[in-house]
Amino acid sequence: MATSPCSSSGVSSSSSSGLGADAGLEIRTRSVEQTLVPLVSQITTLINHKDKPKRSDKTLQAIQRVGQAVNLAVGRFVTVGEAIANENHELKEEMSVACIEARRAGETIAQLTDVASLDHPESDSHITIFTDKTGVVKAARLLLSSVTKVLVLADRIVIKQIITSRNKVLATMEQLEKVSSFQEFVQIFSQFGNEMVEFAHLTGDRQNDLKDEKKKARMAASRAVLEKCTMMLLTASKTCLRHPDCESARINKDGVFHRMRLALEQVIEIVTDSRPNGENEMVPISIYSGIKEFKNKVEGLRENLYFLSKENLSTMLEVILEHTEDFTDSAYTSHEHREHILELSKQAKMELEQLVSVWMQAQNQKTKDLMEDLEVAILKTCQCMNELKREVHSAATSLAADLLKYHMDHMVLKALKITGVEGNLEAVAEYTCKLSEQKEQLVEMCRLLRHVSGTEPLEITCIHAEDTFQVTGPQIISAAETLALHPSSKIAKENLEVFCEAWESQLSDMSMLLREINDVFEGRRGEKRVYLSLPRPGKHNANLKALKPVKLDTEEQAKIAKLGLELHLLTSDVDSETEKWEDQENEIVQHGQGMSSMAYSMYLFTRGEGLLKTTQDLFHQAEIFATEGTKLASALHALSDQVHDDDKPLLLLEAEKLISMCKQLQITAKASVQGKSATFTKVDACILKTRNVMTLLCQLLPLCCKLLRKNKAGNGCLKPAPPWREDRMRTGTNAHTPERRAETFGIKSLENHVTNMTFLESK
Repeated sequence: MATSPCSSSGVSSSSSSGLGADAGLEIRTRSVEQTLVPLVSQITTLINHKDKPKRSDKTLQAIQRVGQAVNLAVGRFVTVGEAIANENHELKEEMSVACIEARRAGETIAQLTDVASLDHPESDSHITIFTDKTGVVKAARLLLSSVTKVLVLADRIVIKQIITSRNKVLATMEQLEKVSSFQEFVQIFSQFGNEMVEFAHLTGDRQNDLKDEKKKARMAASRAVLEKCTMMLLTASKTCLRHPDCESARINKDGVFHRMRLALEQVIEIVTDSRPNGENEMVPISIYSGIKEFKNKVEGLRENLYFLSKENLSTMLEVILEHTEDFTDSAYTSHEHREHILELSKQAKMELEQLVSVWMQAQNQKTKDLMEDLEVAILKTCQCMNELKREVHSAATSLAADLLKYHMDHMVLKALKITGVEGNLEAVAEYTCKLSEQKEQLVEMCRLLRHVSGTEPLEITCIHAEDTFQVTGPQIISAAETLALHPSSKIAKENLEVFCEAWESQLSDMSMLLREINDVFEGRRGEKRVYLSLPRPGKHNANLKALKPVKLDTEEQAKIAKLGLELHLLTSDVDSETEKWEDQENEIVQHGQGMSSMAYSMYLFTRGEGLLKTTQDLFHQAEIFATEGTKLASALHALSDQVHDDDKPLLLLEAEKLISMCKQLQITAKASVQGKSATFTKVDACILKTRNVMTLLCQLLPLCCKLLRKNKAGNGCLKPAPPWREDRMRTGTNAHTPERRAETFGIKSLENHVTNMTFLESK
């Protein structure tokens, strides 16, 4: 039976359990997880070689090469780890211990695999992999444990960089709050802009690296707040400086500073995985997630009649029905929807009573008739819950569609701007009341949509939208009051414009969110890996006069629609192929799913929807897509080492095709262009080349699946790994230069050395 060294050590590439020996160390990022994958694969192959009475010289040489190469790569890896320890004294002791353990384990593996010169290793007094299999497993566990510890400790440095950057931003914000002159404000704000750029880059990289989709969505929400609030802080502060005695201007400015501090704090909570005073994060349960869990428990009765109590099921239903009161008690739910929800709630109670009755009888007497009655009761209960889910979805989405359509003309905001410039305090008061009513409607809409959002990231997006409306509404009111008190003030007028734009932007985002929710409900989109709020180069510059976001106009969307549709169909094909794989944790499957998700985001961009808002977002996404494709090609090379010689040339040929296409896409995405026509041509080229990669991916996935099945019943002999790749070794060159220093002492350089463990020399 095959053994994985990580199965006992507690180091898992597909889970976040971290280390068995060090429970405090948890793998939270994809970079650490993916760095460990090649090492786990190589060590597992080494341990799982089949013992045969007769061993060829080729097998013995391959074993020795693997052991020596692992030891060599570990040595380089440890050298980098020791350099990190010297640069970061607070981690020096822990890092040094982990490095010593890794070096010792690597040397042990090299000694145990030193078998090429032995004619009869099992009869020799020399201890080898053939005579001491337990020793190899023990050394492998120690190696994986210590390497993981080094990686996790190195990851703490990234966290430290984010915390340091946050502290710099907070310190400058405190100075901005206290300034009393425009000249001083301009100087400090320029520094603040540069610090925000640094913070945006660090948190953007971290967001894309997070494994937990909920944390990724929360990070995206916090970064969106900081991005919008930066411009608000500029105009609100300038207004307060121009009108220092105006109470509404002060309230407006204080609100911005408070919201930015909360967002900064949330970012730190996410990256450090901690809450103030050790509190646990309380996430409200949605109706969708409640129904999903309830149905899983009900359907589980088919397999086991005794795994839960009837009280548990009753409590779960009570919680779901309690949440439906958010709909039935809402003033904005239609009479028809309210009646249907109440009827279905009553029916759900009755169906559960019937189910419990049959279930209790089946526990006492397991006859064929009773089991058939139980099956019918299970089906009727689940059907009722599905109808309830459909009804609340219809209630929430129809309300959202009506409200968004009604408020899309922004009449209240326009009236506030006009009456503010006129200095008409009475009219401003009238329209602020109307805006407060609008805010309450939109907040209620967000609460109801959260119940039916379908995925945790979309739930978090709904919560973020609710907070945005709650906070921005009063800020618009204070900005309008300031303008009405100072109608000739240009800065007060500009300040009101900025807050109104934020409101309009959130309404626009809600329209896209509604489409996303409907897509999930109708099965057009599964729980794909979503790359939210990608960093936007140039969005924050030193003086914070942001570039206008470049979007496709209606004519350009029409031109690219056919290409976008082809891309959409290909994502569906890729998703269908990945679902056929037995091992969903396979590296090839995960890369394929990631590429499909990114291609789907690019398709949505062609429709003017989704999370890629500007052409710059699209180009950045195309770069990440190409990088993911290159990683997939590396996984294909690793697979080629496992397949029969007859199949290897075809697989390697396809892998080289993929590398070439991804390089072309990266060159296109990084190319600098100017002007509307040139930008559209670049967009068209990126979509086209992404489509070509996806077409190749549709051919690769079934081929790989077929080859894995074909080789599943193979002889399990240890095969030599592919040659060293010099280009991977060159990644670490010029690391002494200042611009490369940060990359050298972090996860990236460690990743390069661990990756090299899989590229071993063979003849």
